[in-house]
Parts: sequence; C-alpha cells; structure tokens
Amino acid sequence: MDFKIGNTRIENGLVLAPMAGITDISFRTICREFGASLTVSEMISAKGVYYNDKKTAALAASDKSEGAYSIQIFGSDPDIMLYSALKLSEITPNVKFIDINMGCPMPKITGNGDGSALMKDPMLAGRIVSVLATKCGLPVTVKMRTGWDKDNINAPYLAGICEQNGASMICVHGRTRDQLYRPPVDYNTISEVKKTVNIPVVANGGIYSAEDALKMLETTKCDGIAIAQGAMGNPWIFKEVACALNGKSYSLPEREEILSLAFEHVKSLCKDKGEYIGVREARKHLGWYIKGMPGAADARAKINQAETIETLANILIKLANIDIL
Repeated sequence: MDFKIGNTRIENGLVLAPMAGITDISFRTICREFGASLTVSEMISAKGVYYNDKKTAALAASDKSEGAYSIQIFGSDPDIMLYSALKLSEITPNVKFIDINMGCPMPKITGNGDGSALMKDPMLAGRIVSVLATKCGLPVTVKMRTGWDKDNINAPYLAGICEQNGASMICVHGRTRDQLYRPPVDYNTISEVKKTVNIPVVANGGIYSAEDALKMLETTKCDGIAIAQGAMGNPWIFKEVACALNGKSYSLPEREEILSLAFEHVKSLCKDKGEYIGVREARKHLGWYIKGMPGAADARAKINQAETIETLANILIKLANIDIL
C-alpha cells in the first residue's frame, strides 16, 4: 500500500503525524525504526523563523538517516511562510517536503489566524500553498481538519483548492476544530476528500491499533494513515500495522523490551538536548511507555520527580525486575 509524494515512495503508507512537543528527532528516529516511512517535525512557527528565533529553527533538526522527512510550519502570511520554508530547507538539507499546518485547533494558534483558522479562509490558504509550491523548491503537503465546526465542514472543498494550487498530498484529521481531540472520527468527510482530489490523501485520527488502521483504510479508501497519539509510548504500532497490511503475524512486545527501548529513548533525549532538559522531556514519554504495567503508578510518581538519567535508569530497572540496561 505504498504511495508517492513527488518521487519519494512512502512505504506501506505509514506516516508519523506531527505533534508539538513530541515528534522531535529522538522520537521520530524510534518510530522510523519500527516502520514509519514518513516522519514530520513538530509544528514550527513561520514567524519564529522569520524573526530569527534560534529555538524555533532548532525544532527542524534532523539527520540523513531520516529518509522521507517533512518539516511542518504554521502561519498565515504567504511571504513569511515562504521565507520560513526556504530558511528551514537551507539549514536542514535532508528535508524532502514542507507541510503546511491547517489543522492545529489550539486557541493560541487559531487566535492569530493560523492553524485550523485557515480553513475559514480557503482563498488565503490556497495562496499560501501556491507561493510555497511554486517557489520553495520542495513538494508541499497540507494537514487539515474536517472543518472549523460541525456547521462548517469544508475539507473536501479546501482540499480541492490546495490541489489546484500545487499541493502534492493532503492529510485529513477526521475531527473539526471545535472537537479538539474528542471522538468521534468523521470517516465520511475523509472519504469525500479522497474522492475530490487526485493527489494522495492520508487519513488521521483515532488510530491506536492495526484494527483501527485497517478500518480507517477500508472505510475512507485513503492512500495512507498518519498515526499520532497511538504512537506515544507505542512506536511498535507501525510494525503492527505493517504486519496487518502484509498478512504477517505480529506479537506484542514484552515488558523488558518496552522498558529497554524506553531507556534508549531517554538516552537519546539526553544526548540531543542535555541531561537537564532530556530528563524532563523523558518523563511524559516514560509515563506512556509504562502505562498499564504492574507498579506503573508508583513508578510514574517517581519518574515525575527524577532529576538525573541515573535515577530514571534505576526506576526502570526496578519496574522490570531485571537489569534491562
């Protein structure tokens, strides 16, 4: 079930969806190891890049091992969006695509006319796509929701405008802006987007298992799926879905394997960001990795107080009952 964006093949149609504060290089690398063929950065402020904010630009950091890697930017000024795309592709030479965020529902984003607020102004959204598609030198993709609210479902219409202005792929999160992340997922509108455009369409929303993925694909007839929260603490989900798509058996990882990978994730974060920041960012990830394990509640309380990588290591060793590290 591969598809192409430009000349780049996305194997099994498996995409790691962008998530603010989650999809940094450490997490993307782990998900890629388990089968995510396209990985996307955390969303990056075009204005932050334009005004030379170093921390903002650093969110695009990558390396050659990432393969099909996309940088997602948000904003509503076409010229600033173009500047950001050009700058980020210059400092991240292995980036393959630029993704435009038209899906973030958070008020601090939409209040500035960015993110899913662009769905209320399809003509502006189209101009942004056109400017980037014709001038940034990379294929441009778009992430959107089904609409602003239940009375304004316009993803099929907006997707058509994006395609007409040069978009190479559309990803649809099957919820409206006012739903945030609450169920249900609107399969019908995603399906209508797929029927409307001739470029690849990727479906997103509510995918936590291979069963969810197969239902999404069968119902919407999309070219691929983007997994977001379902991968948090469970990067194996990409392997699980790939096995289901290819008729192969799949076994859930054992506790020791989960905890061993969790600590590898901790080490990667600390190597990339330094121990102080790395340990603090690892806390949320470890909470997701250990969810449902015997002793998880007590371990989570200790993890959230940990200050060093050594402390985290000892907590995981105790949880595993063996030296996993």
